[in-house]
Amino acid sequence: MALLHALATRTGSGALFVRSITDTFACEDKTRTTMIVVMKQQATDEMIHSVAARIESMGLKAHVIVGTERTVIAAIGEKRDGEQETLSSLEEVDKVVPILAPYKVASRETKSEPTVVRSHDLILGGGHVGVIAGPCSVESEEQILESARQVKLAGATGLRGGAFKPRTSPYSFQGLKEEGLKLLAAAREETGLAVVTEVMTPDHVSLVGNYADVLQIGARNMQNYHLLQAVGESDKPVLLKRGPSASIDEFLLAAEYILDQGNAQVVLCERGIRTFETHTRFTLPLATVPYLRQRTHLPIVIDPSHGTGVASLVSPMAVAAIAADCDGLIIEVHPNPAEALSDGAQSLTPAQFADTMIRCRLVAEALSRSI
Repeated sequence: MALLHALATRTGSGALFVRSITDTFACEDKTRTTMIVVMKQQATDEMIHSVAARIESMGLKAHVIVGTERTVIAAIGEKRDGEQETLSSLEEVDKVVPILAPYKVASRETKSEPTVVRSHDLILGGGHVGVIAGPCSVESEEQILESARQVKLAGATGLRGGAFKPRTSPYSFQGLKEEGLKLLAAAREETGLAVVTEVMTPDHVSLVGNYADVLQIGARNMQNYHLLQAVGESDKPVLLKRGPSASIDEFLLAAEYILDQGNAQVVLCERGIRTFETHTRFTLPLATVPYLRQRTHLPIVIDPSHGTGVASLVSPMAVAAIAADCDGLIIEVHPNPAEALSDGAQSLTPAQFADTMIRCRLVAEALSRSI
């Protein structure tokens, strides 16, 4: 494992795209193989292409990843007897190492250096803590513009706001839909904030992508595989929220569906899980951050608003998330939470959000990180 970590450090930021995800999300498919072929340091382009061609001739897919010190080739496909020994024997090859994690592209075995996702001034990963803030739902032009101005003033670089709102009750406010997207785009024009908003169906990916900078996959849709594949075909960054009953492996395999389609700009968002506790809306497990850090190179964002459901708990958990080494926060902020059409109980006022940002900066600076 240490070898793989060292190897991935040398492979640069090239993306590796595979099609080896199990439909059951339960375990590795024993009929599939994924190997990293480490080329010798002095390998020429001709040698690299020759080995890639040999891999293809074996019925496997070859994905070349050019690094700063050496190049590696990922070999993916149906398992065959003797394939690892054959590739190891090639003169141009240093060694061949199997990838053991069921999630291939998301794994630190494939890439140990952190992935950094950028959109406008929003930076997630690589020592940067990005903060996305705004109301649960876009309710009106006045409300979203005021929210955007206030969170920008406090230091946020991303604007959240739902235009399409999946609600537990069919009688609850369902969002302004495309009109809400237009209002979010107008807020971006005025403030420069990157717009983060949810997409609910594959048919909406193109529409939402016309207005949004980051496509959010809500917790209810974490295992909507057609939707994951659709956003994977987009060129927009994707913020993937963990389902309330999903394991970490299921969460990472959901991310793998997006990565598998060629979209390397995936951000993982912990937003709380179901437990027996009733004092909060969900239980927010901050141990998720260091645990994911050990297993994936993808940026990790924490949602203390949904994770607690209680406005007075949002700020302490946001500060704690920074201390746990998260790459970003997504926080609900409303000009008047008491009148919010959705999630008012967990929304901060602009003044509360500004105070939260001050506290978060102090912790981030202590850890030599920037907000």
